[in-house]
Amino acid sequence: MIDIFSVFIDKMASIFATYRPINDTLDILLIALVLFYGLKMVRDSRAFTFLKGIIILIVVYAVVSLCDMQASIWLFGKIFEFAIVILVIIFVPEIRKMLENMGNIKMFKSFFLKLVRSKALAAEHNEKVSVMINEICRAATELSDQKFGALVVFEKDSPLGEFIETGTILDASVTTELVVNIFFPKSPLHDGAAIIRDKKLYAAGCILPLTNKYDIASDLGTRHRAAIGMSEQSDAMVLVVSEETGDISIAKDGKLERDISVGKVREILLDFLTIPIEEKNGGKNGGKKNA
Repeated sequence: MIDIFSVFIDKMASIFATYRPINDTLDILLIALVLFYGLKMVRDSRAFTFLKGIIILIVVYAVVSLCDMQASIWLFGKIFEFAIVILVIIFVPEIRKMLENMGNIKMFKSFFLKLVRSKALAAEHNEKVSVMINEICRAATELSDQKFGALVVFEKDSPLGEFIETGTILDASVTTELVVNIFFPKSPLHDGAAIIRDKKLYAAGCILPLTNKYDIASDLGTRHRAAIGMSEQSDAMVLVVSEETGDISIAKDGKLERDISVGKVREILLDFLTIPIEEKNGGKNGGKKNA
């Protein structure tokens, strides 16, 4: 027992003897950061199921190796030869989203604004956002009452240029009348989605990607699947009005919150689009946004 403890102490001493405080600490932090964001990236997606399957595969391979099962070892060896290619194919959507976020100029701009916390700019931004959300909520109420289907995307940090290109550029102020007219059943733009960018109704008639999830409720139509798909591929929030029931739903991060009130919609959108403003005493404004 003493010999084992001595060997352990010697190994630890040899490790710390060659340890470089700055270089090795930064190296460890970088690896930890990559692993953390890698797991966070796949945690709420279908890729997480694949990741668990890969872990099980590695455990099985360890077992067959210990048991010296030659045929199984050969088979697993062939599988692991192409492991990198297989992983890239499986995690294509997640890798793409991560790279988009890393290169997103708007994301850094948003971070900078939050860092400097300019109360004047934040208050002005929040006031305009509140006016825009009020118009959207009034429009959602009318669309819901008349059972007109609608799909409204709220762009945040991830740019939605590739989806905007599929529609018609409007770049107009958001008004209840404009939104209702766009989704009027005989309107040429009613079948697509409207995209809100920088507090303006930037485009309409846009085509969105459908979700690939297989556990979607059977009563959900194409609009809801498009809303979920859009929220999976970006950090946007999507408002949906059902043509069949008039129910209002919100999609965010690949999840759909169904049949919510207009008051709840307003609360969710304010929380999503407004900038928190700190009080002079250092605390936040009671957790509420200045709208």
